[in-house]
This record gives sequence, C-alpha cells and structure tokens, in this order.
Amino acid sequence: MTPPLILIVEDEAPQAEMLRYNLEKAGFRIQLAADGEAALQRIDLEIPDLALVDWMMPERSGIEVCRILRARPETAKLPIIMLTARGEEGDRVLGLEAGADDFLTKPVNDIALFARVRSLIRLKIMMDELRLRETTSSNFGVSDAETLDVDISGGRILVVEDREIYARNINQALEGQHTVIMATDGDSATAAAQSESVDLIIISLSLQGTDGLRLCSHLRSMEESRQVPILILVDDIPDQIELLVKGLDLGVNDYLIRPVDQNELMA
Repeated sequence: MTPPLILIVEDEAPQAEMLRYNLEKAGFRIQLAADGEAALQRIDLEIPDLALVDWMMPERSGIEVCRILRARPETAKLPIIMLTARGEEGDRVLGLEAGADDFLTKPVNDIALFARVRSLIRLKIMMDELRLRETTSSNFGVSDAETLDVDISGGRILVVEDREIYARNINQALEGQHTVIMATDGDSATAAAQSESVDLIIISLSLQGTDGLRLCSHLRSMEESRQVPILILVDDIPDQIELLVKGLDLGVNDYLIRPVDQNELMA
C-alpha cells in the first residue's frame, strides 16, 4: 500500500525540512512548497492526502490557500492543518472559518504533529471508503443513503472528568451545539458508552480513582465504543506526556493539553 502523501506548504526552509524529516521518518511521503502559489500548482498535478499550510507566507497566505482549496470540488474535502505562530483566539477562529480542519502552533511539537496528522488521515481514509461504497451502491441502484456531507453539530459527547471545575468548563464550551453526557469514573463511563450511543468520548487522564489509560483500552475493546473517537485531556507535566504517548499507541485519536482552549476543543 502506498504511504499517504503530505504536502508541506512552508516558506521557512529549516522549518519545512524539519517537518519533512520527522514525517518521512514516520513513513509518510512528502512534497514541499515554499509559498501558496507553488502549493496550488503542486496540487493541480497531484492531490495529497493532507496539507500542512503555514499561515504567514509570501504571494498567498495560508488563509487564502485554504479558502481556494475549499472552493474547488476536487479539494473541498482535503484535510488541512494550519501552522501558525499566532496565539490569539480570533486568529484560530479565522483559520477554522476559512476551512482548516485543525492547527498547530510553532514550534511544532512532534507528538502533536503525529497525533493530528494520523487522526486526520485515518478519518480521510474512512470517508473515502464510505464515499466509494456509496457511489458503488448508487451505480447498482441500491443506495438510499443520505449524503455524507452532514452537519456535525448536535453530536452526543461523553465527557469523563471527576474534577468539577474542569467538567463545568468543558460542558459550558460544548453545550448549545452538542449533547454532553457527564461521567466521573470508569463504571459510569462504561455504562454511558453502552447505553447512550455517543459520537465522541473525552477522557481526562488525571482521574482520581480511575486509570484513564485503562479506561481508554477498555472502551476500545467494547463493541459499542470500538469505533468511537477518543480525545484525551492531559496536564502539561512529564508523567502525563508519557501517558499521552501510550494513549496514542492504544488507539486514542487526539488529545488536548490543559489549560484547554475552547476554540481548539470545538475544532
């Protein structure tokens, strides 16, 4: 099987080469573009599986490139991660509104890079397979499925967090757009995953009476939650970062480091 192709759009050569080295070492194929115009020309020749696009570039900004790609039918579903040195919430929102799927802040953390890239590529592969299946079924006249371009608001999210202030902050960020189901330990989380038909599970690795990683592994083994995406919350301390790496190996899809930015959580 051909490894996924990642296009890195970055005008700073050292940063581009570092990203290339790390991603090639992880088994991905890499193409480089030094500016937005060069990126669009490369994509005209071969559409990648994912694009890492710098925010600030000559010729065309990352925001402009993102908008152009989203407007083209052939790249409308291309996963895009924005690279930015900016930290303002308004800038992150602008990037997401332009069509970016996610963002990474420079200097890029390797763990964050691999987690975001692998998660989005897994999602793209799954959606490509579903679209192919839908097209094949339609050709045989047996498909009555709705389009895959669905509204993702209104999800059912299971949040496993036993610290009240953190639980309240997450609930406040998600409520209004999603249904939030709260659990404070492994037993209540397992029961909810079995009975509530959830679309996403958010698990704190700082649970007081529950091993968060063991809970992730258990939920991955259950029929009801085997395919449900899992997002873990970790504190920015060495022990938790080690747990994060183990969590990604267990099949956790993504993570956030506290303090959690609400825009990043929503993304």
